[in-house]
Amino acid sequence: MQNDFYGHPVGVLENEYLRLEYLAQAGPRIVRLSLAGSNENLLAETPDVSWQTPFGLYHLYGGHRLWHAPEKIGLTSQPDDNGQQVGQFAWGVRLTGAPQAAGGLSKTLEVRLQKGRPAVSLLHYLTNQGDEPVELAPWAITQLPLGGQAILPQPTQPIDEDGVQPNRLLVLWPYTRWCDPRLRLGDEMILVDGAPLNEKFKIGYKNLHGWAGYLKQGIFFGKRFETRKGGRYADSGCNLEIYCDQRFLELETLGPLCKLAPGETVEHQEEWIILPGVESYENLGRLLHDSAA
Repeated sequence: MQNDFYGHPVGVLENEYLRLEYLAQAGPRIVRLSLAGSNENLLAETPDVSWQTPFGLYHLYGGHRLWHAPEKIGLTSQPDDNGQQVGQFAWGVRLTGAPQAAGGLSKTLEVRLQKGRPAVSLLHYLTNQGDEPVELAPWAITQLPLGGQAILPQPTQPIDEDGVQPNRLLVLWPYTRWCDPRLRLGDEMILVDGAPLNEKFKIGYKNLHGWAGYLKQGIFFGKRFETRKGGRYADSGCNLEIYCDQRFLELETLGPLCKLAPGETVEHQEEWIILPGVESYENLGRLLHDSAA
């Protein structure tokens, strides 16, 4: 096993099912996740991807990160290469990044491997350490390697007694084409192929099932998250978004928008469940439910 991530020191969490690596100084970032006994990273690695911001060079690294919505160029992706504090607790770790240069937000990620299960609990915290209130939503983004399929469950039941009100919404970003071959629309599921096309692609929607995932070579990476029917969400009402380009696919969940006063903190939870031996996207909701029992 490697003890660094392209020259960056890492810390490790392990149970009988999973091995997880996080950056020890930059972040908070989770950069590797693998099944016990395997060297294959279930997360995408992008150590060479970076871009300039008004505050310096931002490094993407890969894996899992915490951002805040709505996205604003120069504010959302502020450099986080150093200054992180690491705290240990039973079966987990608390990663707290340095306050951002603009806005005064600080990010904390608590990661806990679940005992006796191939599952990870994540708590994402955004704290306003600035002097002014800010409206935002916590935004948890996981980069995944190409070659699989993102699976997005869709609502099929009416939301009103007469069945005349719309029950689903699909949001497209300006660079997304309806005819993109990666997009496959279905009544119960929308599938997005993680194919290496040069064109960027992104869609989002209000997910009321509380789960979505990525199936690649028989291994299902599932996310469970809280969804609030009455919550007000960014990006035209999205709490689940998919981004894909020629390097990776992102599975993204969002909490509701809130106005965060100075000194206040907002929390967003995810649970990752890793299921090997899955050959079809049929009945994935039931598999996730059974694995949580």
